[in-house]
Amino acid sequence: MNPILEPAGEALRIDVISDVVCPWCYVGKRQLESALRRWQEDNPQAPQPLVRWHPFQLNPELAESGMARADYMKAKFGSSDPAAIYERVRAAAKGVGLELRLERVARQPNTLRAHALIASAATAAGTDAAIVESLFRGYFVEGVDLTDPESLVGLAAAAGMPEAQARAALDDTALLERTAQADAEARRLGVSGVPFFVIDGRVAVSGAQGADALLSAIAQARGATA
Repeated sequence: MNPILEPAGEALRIDVISDVVCPWCYVGKRQLESALRRWQEDNPQAPQPLVRWHPFQLNPELAESGMARADYMKAKFGSSDPAAIYERVRAAAKGVGLELRLERVARQPNTLRAHALIASAATAAGTDAAIVESLFRGYFVEGVDLTDPESLVGLAAAAGMPEAQARAALDDTALLERTAQADAEARRLGVSGVPFFVIDGRVAVSGAQGADALLSAIAQARGATA
């Protein structure tokens, strides 16, 4: 069975399928954090919710070296000027307290190795959420080149991952293959866009719809009235 569809336990479980170069996924992360804070305020005796991150590459066909962001934008949207395209996502980001510096992004990366870092943090009983946040912030705020192994190691270290573990993850062919398989498995489940949230293996929310939508889905999954 796909782990995303595992039966629910006592603790609320949120499986998040996302890509670290998806700005809506960064917005969705903030919306999820807001929803969970509100849920915990209403359920103070409940166990700590479990949030698990799963890979989805928006551009799995990209070379490991990625491509220039301007060329990517022109190929995808027909224009290398992203101003109009970014307007909506910037507004949504501001609504959840994020100031995206999209003009700093110079390269569109292949994200397989970034996802491998997240998987390494999870399997090593680390805090994969910290790695996710570091990668999001690095890319969308600091303009870090995620095609550069040293930059990836630096972002992982900033999130508390030992440098040796980060370097090993980037070169672990078995881990990279498992990460690619997890991406493929999400697509087999019917996921075609991210962020995609699955609550307790029962109820799904597609897209960054907001904290209220997530709370409604949590209530539905937990058998309560939304």
